[in-house]
Amino acid sequence: MDIATFTGIIVFLGFVFAAVFVGGDYKLSAFEPFINLEAGLVVMGGTFCAILVNYPLSAVIGVGKVLKQVMTSKGEDTSRLVVTFLGLSQKAKKEGFLALETDVKALDNDFLKRGVQLVIDGADHEFIRNMLETELDFIRERHKVGREIFNALGTYAPAFGIIGTVLGMIMMLATIDDVGQVPKRMALALSAAFYGLGAGYWLFLPMAGKLKHRSEEELFVKEIIIRGVLLLQSGATPSVVEANLKAYLEPSKRKTVTKEEEKGAGKAGA
Repeated sequence: MDIATFTGIIVFLGFVFAAVFVGGDYKLSAFEPFINLEAGLVVMGGTFCAILVNYPLSAVIGVGKVLKQVMTSKGEDTSRLVVTFLGLSQKAKKEGFLALETDVKALDNDFLKRGVQLVIDGADHEFIRNMLETELDFIRERHKVGREIFNALGTYAPAFGIIGTVLGMIMMLATIDDVGQVPKRMALALSAAFYGLGAGYWLFLPMAGKLKHRSEEELFVKEIIIRGVLLLQSGATPSVVEANLKAYLEPSKRKTVTKEEEKGAGKAGA
């Protein structure tokens, strides 16, 4: 679970409720203008239909998986990844690539597992690079579609909020008999704009931003993996592997790698 995403959504919702409650003299009736089923249907229904027009059905159906990635995905520990490559390179130097078969089965990262398996199978440097970079390109394109959909949702929702407001005001002016009802009916009409702007700028556009960040993190991790796999295939010494992969890490994580290495050396000595 991504605590930051949930916190941002829930806390702002709490601020809105508090503002309405306080502004309405602490009365629950203050929430009545915001409860508008017609506005919700126009804004959410219109936004969803616009997405259907703009994107293939398969991409729209895949939004659920993208949303799950926003809400639950956790970044991989890059320092741990470097430690893993150090262990693999040390074992490969002592026992050869075939000895890594058991280690591959224990790996959690599928991309890393496929890369190391290519090394064990005896694939050459260029073949491994092409295979992994091709997969990286496809991942980048899939992520791009997910971000585009949420950016589109963030664009369409405010627009349909305005459409809902205009529609509500047309209906109000066409059917109103009592001028005293105008303020109340206008407030209901404006609730559509509130729904649309809220959904766009509170949910959809921030989620698109989070997806962009998640994508950059995942692609960065995979670039480290590609570099590590190629170093492993070339037969680089553990010290060379460490120096190359540490260059990808920030200073605090480099210290973590050093500590993990010292811990492993201590266990080996014992």
